[in-house]
Amino acid sequence: MSIRIKNGQTILFIGDSITDCGRRAEERPLGNGYVKLFADLVTIREPAKQIRIINKGIGGERVTDLANRWTDDVLRHKPDWLSVKIGINDLHSHLRQSPDSVSPALHRKRYDEILARTRAALPKCRILLIEPFYISTDGSPTGWRRQVMDLMPPYLSSVRAMSRKYDTGLVRTHDLFQKLLKHHEAETFCPDPVHPHLTGHLAIAEAVYDTLS
Repeated sequence: MSIRIKNGQTILFIGDSITDCGRRAEERPLGNGYVKLFADLVTIREPAKQIRIINKGIGGERVTDLANRWTDDVLRHKPDWLSVKIGINDLHSHLRQSPDSVSPALHRKRYDEILARTRAALPKCRILLIEPFYISTDGSPTGWRRQVMDLMPPYLSSVRAMSRKYDTGLVRTHDLFQKLLKHHEAETFCPDPVHPHLTGHLAIAEAVYDTLS
């Protein structure tokens, strides 16, 4: 099995802290998360393939932040493939009722806008959307984690709607982790529900590789 990205092509990953993973500091340029692990999988499984991988993740960002830097950090690079992973900070801002919160409706609107801009500027660019996720099975009726889980569906629906509209690849990471949690404790994949550690990032990297194959 090999990825459909061809020799000489560029894939750009953009998103929040889960994509960032230190790529702007000591772990530059790819970070130490799923983007780097994806690059490692390509190196090991397809050693003759030469592709360019760019990481433009920034911790704490929401889809509204991506929209503000889309020209500089995505369109300017003219990638052949684009991967977008965003949403959990949008959800948290809405749940906390922040002044600049990103509701499910605003999340869908801004997501639609950046993908429309991409299609207009880069009509041949292939797109992969990675769903937001929350690595928890908390069933308490009033806890914060339960509130996050209850609010996940409209954000997931937003990403899936964009995938259908723009005919993109889709990585259902929330479903992936929920299936894994049927067999393992959450700590197997993460120190907290939002930020995976190495095993969690490997699960994402494998899913990205498989989806692009």
